[in-house]
Amino acid sequence: MLLNAQEPQLLRDYLVRRGWIDESESIMTLEKPGEGNMNYILRISTPIRTLIVKQARGYVEKSPTIVAPAERAVIEGHFYEAVQDVPMLAEQMPHLLGLDPENNILVLEDLGRARDYTNLYQPGQQLGDDEQVVLTEYLANLHHHFAVVTPTPVLRNKAMRALNHEHMFVYPFQIDNRFDLDTVQPGLQELAMSYKTDSALKTAIQRLGDMYLADGPTLLHGDYYPGSWLRTDAGPKIIDPECCFYGSPEYDLGVFVAHLQLASQPNRMAERVLALYRETASFDEKLRQQFSAVEIMRRLIGLAPLPLPLSLDQKAQLLTDARKVFV
Repeated sequence: MLLNAQEPQLLRDYLVRRGWIDESESIMTLEKPGEGNMNYILRISTPIRTLIVKQARGYVEKSPTIVAPAERAVIEGHFYEAVQDVPMLAEQMPHLLGLDPENNILVLEDLGRARDYTNLYQPGQQLGDDEQVVLTEYLANLHHHFAVVTPTPVLRNKAMRALNHEHMFVYPFQIDNRFDLDTVQPGLQELAMSYKTDSALKTAIQRLGDMYLADGPTLLHGDYYPGSWLRTDAGPKIIDPECCFYGSPEYDLGVFVAHLQLASQPNRMAERVLALYRETASFDEKLRQQFSAVEIMRRLIGLAPLPLPLSLDQKAQLLTDARKVFV
């Protein structure tokens, strides 16, 4: 079964067969709820409900030439199942309504016409105090409640982790990865070469990448950045845990803080986030800094740079500060 917005009757019949809508229901509207990168996603409206139906395919939806493990949807579904036993976490995420492992499809509660937080990258946008608290407490509680000696096998997510490892720790630092950064911003390719040719830096990043690939002590969201946060009437909600895995908590925390920096949020905000996190869970600050540094570098000189309204000088400063973490 392939989801297709152009075939509403086939989709309706599929949903009925799975028991996710009633025989009496018709599909009134089909639409994309947002600009998804990884998956094919539809908002389905019937006379009595709305649903989010999400399918993972063997490639990245936005870039079909990039192969990706289709079972990521099933793993995401198991993540939602796991957090249902922790009320604070369950309240911050959409509820899982259905899972079809054979077709890599999951059905989720529709959180309404919410927008993600990627507007934080634009000038003048700032994360509110209450939002900082919710986002930090979610992460701290996730790490605290799912600290284990032996990871749950299905949530180790090895294939997805290997894909992300390439895009974070390898491709950005290849001298010739066939991606001309000057198409993003003139002068960025030359700026990046200083990092692509720094053998000491690349060795340190390789060691960090090995740590990322190794199983760690707790369940992570795996992609904790503004694109995975939704701004709703009920406050921030967390979505898209398809990159989840058992790893070092410093990774999630490092990505979180890195995007505060990339979004030009005040330094005091990152300090507050780290202080709030420490109230629930401990972490290695040096390791957190290293994961933050790699996330900043890969978002600036990797294959999928963020659309940041930063000058070349501003990016150069971020990169310089990131490199200093490994000195």
